[in-house]
Amino acid sequence: MALGLALCLASGPAAAFETLNFSTPDMDEDLRAQIKSNSALAAAQDEGRVTGQDALAAALSDYGILVETLYANGYYGGTVSILLDGREASDIPLLSTPDAVDTVVVTVTTGPKFKFGNTRLQPLAPGTELPEGFAPTSTARSGLIGDAANAAIDGWRQLGHAKAELSRQQITANHANSRIDVDMIVAPGPELRFGRLVTVNDSAVRTAAQRRIAGLPNGERFDPDELTEVTRRLTATGAFSSVTVTEAETANPDGTLDIELRVADAKPRRFGFGAEISSLEGLALSSFWMHRNFMGGAERLRIEGDISDISNNTGEIDAGLSARLEVPAAIARLGPDTDAFFQAALSTENEPTYSADSLGLTAGLTRRFNEDLSAEIGLGLIYSETDDDLGHREFLLFTMPLSLTWDKRDNDLDPRSGWYVGTELTPFLDIDGPGDGARFYADLRGYYGLGENKGTVLAGRLQVGSVMGSELTETQPEFLFYSGGAGTVRGQPYQSLNVDLGGGDESGGRSFLGLSAEVRQDIGETWGLVAFADAGFIGEGSTPGDDGDWHSGAGLGVRYQTGIGPLRLDVAAPTGGSNDTGGVQLYLGIGQAF
Repeated sequence: MALGLALCLASGPAAAFETLNFSTPDMDEDLRAQIKSNSALAAAQDEGRVTGQDALAAALSDYGILVETLYANGYYGGTVSILLDGREASDIPLLSTPDAVDTVVVTVTTGPKFKFGNTRLQPLAPGTELPEGFAPTSTARSGLIGDAANAAIDGWRQLGHAKAELSRQQITANHANSRIDVDMIVAPGPELRFGRLVTVNDSAVRTAAQRRIAGLPNGERFDPDELTEVTRRLTATGAFSSVTVTEAETANPDGTLDIELRVADAKPRRFGFGAEISSLEGLALSSFWMHRNFMGGAERLRIEGDISDISNNTGEIDAGLSARLEVPAAIARLGPDTDAFFQAALSTENEPTYSADSLGLTAGLTRRFNEDLSAEIGLGLIYSETDDDLGHREFLLFTMPLSLTWDKRDNDLDPRSGWYVGTELTPFLDIDGPGDGARFYADLRGYYGLGENKGTVLAGRLQVGSVMGSELTETQPEFLFYSGGAGTVRGQPYQSLNVDLGGGDESGGRSFLGLSAEVRQDIGETWGLVAFADAGFIGEGSTPGDDGDWHSGAGLGVRYQTGIGPLRLDVAAPTGGSNDTGGVQLYLGIGQAF
């Protein structure tokens, strides 16, 4: 027992080094902070890796790390000394590692600051911009030399010279006059064109589909930006967990350059759900099931379902079920950034002023213009049976929905800067009646963060809607507008603002305006407070005017940051309109209100 106890004690961790001191005489605070931040010894101490072996390993790494830090700031004559209990770390034999280290002293001197002398970098492609600091008499930061070389090579690659490289590189430090001379020669190589896209590993997605989606412009001049687009298109399908695009080592005799594609398949199925609750609309649940690579061509099938007012606050339950199949790069003539979609939707709605059962079928195309801008066009057929104050009616509509989305937000669930524009225009033809027209809706949002960390955010939203062509009594209720509730005016009862038809009859409006403003303030890293005010207008005519009413609401909210977005709790009350004496309303959900 005594022997076993002795062995256990002997095998325990060695004692930690107690002190770590940095001596940086005459060094400015910024460089001193970099030295301590980059130090492997400081990182080891913070992480608890403080045995004698850990201390020696970190010290040996720090010689190179700290010298590189000096070079990055223009100091090429500095010195680094690291003493472990008074012994220079570089002099300690690796086979005689100390069991424990008590005191570590790191001494760094900078020496004189070096300036650039000659900065020769030739030849440069037309339009190449070198880093601003890469010029004679500027501080000779080592990173600028690499940045300048990369800029020169990238300039030639942008002009089709895919194999541009440095053919000569001579960097001389003149310690007598503290000067760095740089002499670099670029070999542009020949202008090349794109060759074949070569798939080098197996995938559940057909090879032909991979090439069609990638959209590599075979035969066109090489452009590195096109390789970025190839990666983006393939990644956007969701069928791959990783996509790697590399250039062949050598060009083909005909002046083309093949591109190699490596992909790793993502898990084919995914499931998700969401929940939201308010004191008036009750509990709402939503869920989706998605199948990636549905038919072997990176197609995506998504089935969604939602149900609201489970708590029976309004007396009726709303439910919906939809399925959407997306086929990437479905039509070769339209290019790789145009996808096809097919969608079916079934719903039952029991709203305050109407109830409706509907079935919709839509097919169309989605076009992505760039990372932020996309559009969609479709042809659809909608059948709907409705009951409202105008009686029981049936609608059969042929539609052509169009939408445009321009999203410049920095974060979808918690934006702190940028803006968002979403517009929808749906012309419709009533096959069984006179109600032909078009429905327009626009949602505009803006965000402005204050302070270095954008801890205070000013957010605003404008919603505009209009039904044109068809009369109020000829338009199906689902196409009309209502105001009140979480998506429009918080504090007002759900869809409480509509059009009075007289005799106690009510209907949605043909025009809508919604205004929202928020001030969001972070409280620490996890919590946040929000003050908000909303207003809404519903009008009988197709344009907002005198034939309608306004209402408004205001309140306060709390935000708690989670891994997927802020948890939102808003408390609001009416401040104007026909329901300005109503009670306080409560809203709970994930993500900001807009």
